[in-house]
Amino acid sequence: MNNAPRPAAHKDLPRWLREGARVYDPGRDREAIVQFIGDYEDPATRRFVESAVFLRPEGGGVEWIVDPAILRPPDAR
Repeated sequence: MNNAPRPAAHKDLPRWLREGARVYDPGRDREAIVQFIGDYEDPATRRFVESAVFLRPEGGGVEWIVDPAILRPPDAR
C-alpha cells in the first residue's frame, strides 16, 4: 500500500482510490487500473473535473476518464 502523503486536492477521496489501484467502473461495467488522479479540463467542452480519474484496462488498451464518485473497489460490485 502506498503510504505517501496525498495531495490536498485528493483529501476527500477514499483511501483505496489511488494510482495503481484496481477499481470497478459501473458506468462501463468493467474493472480497470487507475493511471492518474488529477484536475482535468476537457478541451472540447471546457468542463473542469477536480480529481478526475484516468483508467486503463489491465494489460493495456484505451484510457478513459471518470469522476471518482462513481468508482467502487473491485470486490464491491
